[in-house]
Amino acid sequence: MPSAAAIPSPVLPNFAAVQELARPDMQAVDQLIRSRLASDVVLINQVSAHIIGGGGKRLRPMLHLLAARAAGYAGNDHVQLAAVIEFIHTATLLHDDVVDESDLRRGRKTANAMWGNAASVLVGDFLYSRSFQLMVELQRPRVMQILADTTNAIAEGEVLQLLNIGNPDTDETAYLRVIERKTAVLFGAATRLGAVLADLPPAQEEALYRYGMDLGFAFQIADDLLDYVSDADTLGKNIGDDIAEGKPTLPLIYAIGRGTPEQAQSLRRAIETGGLDSLGNIVGAIRDSGALELTRAKALGYADSARSSLGELPPSAARDALETLARYAVERSY
Repeated sequence: MPSAAAIPSPVLPNFAAVQELARPDMQAVDQLIRSRLASDVVLINQVSAHIIGGGGKRLRPMLHLLAARAAGYAGNDHVQLAAVIEFIHTATLLHDDVVDESDLRRGRKTANAMWGNAASVLVGDFLYSRSFQLMVELQRPRVMQILADTTNAIAEGEVLQLLNIGNPDTDETAYLRVIERKTAVLFGAATRLGAVLADLPPAQEEALYRYGMDLGFAFQIADDLLDYVSDADTLGKNIGDDIAEGKPTLPLIYAIGRGTPEQAQSLRRAIETGGLDSLGNIVGAIRDSGALELTRAKALGYADSARSSLGELPPSAARDALETLARYAVERSY
């Protein structure tokens, strides 16, 4: 795996520059999303508008658009596929918040907190089914196969995470299996589909897929790290949520393995009970153990691996944007 120093800095300096490059395509995606969300059922419109308009970065559809451009695709089907990817992601958010009993996302009330669990689950189902309507319209069997496999893997990831909740014996391997299915597979599908649209040779398609998978790992590991180094106003979620939900994320796993016996026992108990009575002590134990540095190093390793895969593609502004996204995935503050 190459070191960060061995890879030149990307031409595009930051995430804002990437957004600007993708802006024309993203505007087309936004228009399509809003038109295809329409339903004669008022509650569907209300819940959909709330979650879609929640101020997210739309990273996954943007990733697909940039991958398609980096692959040399010059058509318009990438806009529809980007909308499909965003619908799938949004459906998972609605379902996640119900399972996690979350009441805050991106600094706003969750849909389940506003309309209840039943409405959130059912509107999530609507978004899933709408995404499949959109992908069928493209009449590309391979695209449908990739997305069908992806949504199935995401569902497996949800169940795997459920099995890990409250289990302090969850190890790094089990943790990575969850985020592979919950997060990385949709990133990988987004980039692979860009290659598929452009009919890239197998080696380049695999390179874009590896980039997406590694980026997904880096993004989620960094996200779990932010739970202990950010604040609620910046991150848009309640600090300590992962502990409260009994989720053994990588900082916790590393801290249990590296902390003192007393610290390990306290952390294990927090995972088992979801107790936040001594959140300050728990966060302190995680920081003292060096777990945060280890977690960041893990995320950086995946980001570096993602960037190295881009060497299979010809130089372009879109490829530069993908390289910047790999850096952004780890360096972001929210």
